[in-house]
Amino acid sequence: MRVGRRRTARLWTALVASLLMVLGLSVTSASGKGDDAPAGAAPAAAQTLTWTAGDDITKYASAPATAVAGPTTIVFENSAATGNTMGMPHTLTFDVSDPEYNNDVPLNILANPNDDQDGRHTAEVTLAPGRYRYYCTIPGHGQMQGILVVTEGTGEDTTAPVTSAEVTGTRNGDGAYVGAATVALSATDEGSGVERVEYAIGDAGAWQPYTTPVVVDQVGAHKVRHRAVDKAGNMSAEKAAEFTVVAPPTDDTTPPQTSASVSGEQNPQGEYVSMATVTVTASDTGSGVNTIEYALGASGAWQPYTAPVMVHETGAHTVRFRATDKAGNAAAEKSVAFTVVAPPAEDTTPPVTGVGVEGARNSAGAYINSAKVTVTATDAHGSGVAAIEYSLDGGPYLAYTAPVVVDRAGAHTVAYRARDKAGNTSDARSVSFTVAPGGGVPAPNCAEYDERLTVVVGTVDSGVPNRVTNSRCRINELIEDEKEWTSHALFLKHVRTVLDALLDEGVVVQREYNLITKAAKQSGIGKPGQTEGYRTILDGTQESFAKWQQVGGGSFGLNADGSITSGTSRGGLGMLWFPERKYGDFSLKLQWRDDAPGTGNANSGVFVRFPWVHEHPEEPRPEWAAIKYGHEVQVFDRPDGDMYKTGSVYGFDRVGLAGAGVTQKGTWNDYEIRVVDQHYSVYRNGVLINEFDNTGGQDFTPPRSDDPGTDGRRFASGYVGLQVHGTTDVVSFRDVRIRDL
Repeated sequence: MRVGRRRTARLWTALVASLLMVLGLSVTSASGKGDDAPAGAAPAAAQTLTWTAGDDITKYASAPATAVAGPTTIVFENSAATGNTMGMPHTLTFDVSDPEYNNDVPLNILANPNDDQDGRHTAEVTLAPGRYRYYCTIPGHGQMQGILVVTEGTGEDTTAPVTSAEVTGTRNGDGAYVGAATVALSATDEGSGVERVEYAIGDAGAWQPYTTPVVVDQVGAHKVRHRAVDKAGNMSAEKAAEFTVVAPPTDDTTPPQTSASVSGEQNPQGEYVSMATVTVTASDTGSGVNTIEYALGASGAWQPYTAPVMVHETGAHTVRFRATDKAGNAAAEKSVAFTVVAPPAEDTTPPVTGVGVEGARNSAGAYINSAKVTVTATDAHGSGVAAIEYSLDGGPYLAYTAPVVVDRAGAHTVAYRARDKAGNTSDARSVSFTVAPGGGVPAPNCAEYDERLTVVVGTVDSGVPNRVTNSRCRINELIEDEKEWTSHALFLKHVRTVLDALLDEGVVVQREYNLITKAAKQSGIGKPGQTEGYRTILDGTQESFAKWQQVGGGSFGLNADGSITSGTSRGGLGMLWFPERKYGDFSLKLQWRDDAPGTGNANSGVFVRFPWVHEHPEEPRPEWAAIKYGHEVQVFDRPDGDMYKTGSVYGFDRVGLAGAGVTQKGTWNDYEIRVVDQHYSVYRNGVLINEFDNTGGQDFTPPRSDDPGTDGRRFASGYVGLQVHGTTDVVSFRDVRIRDL
């Protein structure tokens, strides 16, 4: 009867298992083996491993550390339920390029809360014993990574490795090693396998990774401790090899030569700020140096010297030092003296600025003919003034080197600010005044207002100073490159007429005449279909907007004023790109505005030189073809968060807020991206904020395996696009123009 009940139980178990299989489920007994499994058979591992992600881009919300070899269900969830409230996408990618790890599982899951799986994805894989490395491939998520340790069978490996040591060398009659001893270590592990072997010299020596036999040539008694760790994390008990090294026969009677140097940051008084580093050296041409020792102060105990000695404590110090050679000769004691002082208090106070306006004034208080503006800055209690800048009538900030003379009739405002050597920038202040014509002299009849430092025709910089002419207009203003010209020839004729007059007046010399003429020819201004030689590819009309194509999770919407704004209908990572043609060397101009709600900031970018995004042989997701195989010029003005700020080439070349500057939210920024060969130049509001040479490589840690620079795929041409990052990273664009260079 007992046998019958046992058979009945087996039948019920089989029926339940079959039913669960029909329903797409599985059942595993507590032992992991079926009742009919042969004794000693290795059971198939049926397990589910789950990773989760949320708003944090530095680590996964949860991740497994260990697993059992065999068939496995991988679950990756990045949803509101796992803490993702911003719609940020994440990936779970298994590394298949590093030989240090298993590379038999090419897993790459992209999940975000807004996808068709609601951010929860599964995959069926087979894991092998060893270690798998996983990480997130999205730029800026370099710290989202980890190691999965996989062991054999269904049981956990709890047995530590076994280590051994062999000491070899020439020995004397007492068993001591003459001159040197070589210690070779080995380890075995029948479970998950040896992960690493470590050794330490002496009772207090630090543990170090063992890679090659250890040579000990210091005369004296020695102990080499050793241990090993397997891939399941089990560490063996510490063992030690003990031996003695003696010097070979020698007639050396000369002690070593010793010296010491002190290094570190010094103040004007020669004192070391925060820390001093003492480096001791010794040499011996006879038997060789055996030991170097040092002691702190007059009564400090002697200690073995193994690395430069760092002294942090403030006050006067003496470091004594000596050495002994292998024949037992001891050098006389020497010493070095120095003083360590505390660093000055951190400078967090910006400079103090002031301004003065000079000139003859009329009864209404207006300055007659001109006003001279003098800006001052002091930083008496800080690091000192590094730079002063000014902006005239809302123009770009320029370096202030001398008083600014304003000789245009009308109302003017000069804004000014200063930066100290610690990077503190004062708040912008301004002074307003009016210049009135004097003596019946009318205001200058200038076609435009252009205070740039050099003569720039269209986008071509001639390098000629943009000086004021006898008409009181600057050269740039007389060129009138902003005007709509009916032909290129007519524009060139106008430029030559202007330059002929300036040459006769002595405002320019012949060399400058030629440079400006050359720039005008290169500008392309007046050619059919071009504005300043540019073709407008997004002009604010529905017809123009329809020529662009949206891919990925997010989208842009067309506004009534002709601008486009991201996140208007859906969020997530996406791109709006222009598929009509590829561009090689080009200048791309556009305007962008930070429209993020509340206290947030826009997070977007301009993609350039990426390949056709559909049916890409190595990247099936269209929006990722631009990320992986092109370059993104960043748009991001937030003081914290991502280290790549506006003007950065994302993942390759960083620009901080100090370099790019910050424009207030809700204001339009001019952006120009100029690409010639593999040289990238980025201009913001007319100021060059970044230059980048695309020679390959990047500054992500760890490096992305899809880095276009690492395998020579540095494209000479490609498409352009605009990034949408999410529903809270709102940005607007308008007036997108491009021309071939």
